[in-house]
Amino acid sequence: MKTLNDYMAMSYKMEIVEDKDEGGFVVSYPDLPGCITCGETVESAIANAQDAKRAWLVAALEEEIEISEPDNLEEYSGQFKLRIPRSLHRLLAEHSKKEGISMNQYCVYLLSRNDAVFSK
Repeated sequence: MKTLNDYMAMSYKMEIVEDKDEGGFVVSYPDLPGCITCGETVESAIANAQDAKRAWLVAALEEEIEISEPDNLEEYSGQFKLRIPRSLHRLLAEHSKKEGISMNQYCVYLLSRNDAVFSK
């Protein structure tokens, strides 16, 4: 049987969504149903999420509720090749330069922002 520390060490997927109505950010763990919290900033929301995760796991262990382990990400490298038109490449490079970040970071930002919209 796994302990609280075993579960806390596991990399559970964390979803962070901006709360446009109330302000701040809402954080949840899809693999831990009902484990949700919020914070004024992303940093405070993440800190609160660690506390919420611990409290959720403690309660689940005490009540002998089955705890799912996180999805295995081993099969994903985090890389893929994408061919795009040169004009789009130029626009992405220009926008990332304006933001002062790498084009890779900018594309990750755009993809995650749009994925959050479409995954609702």
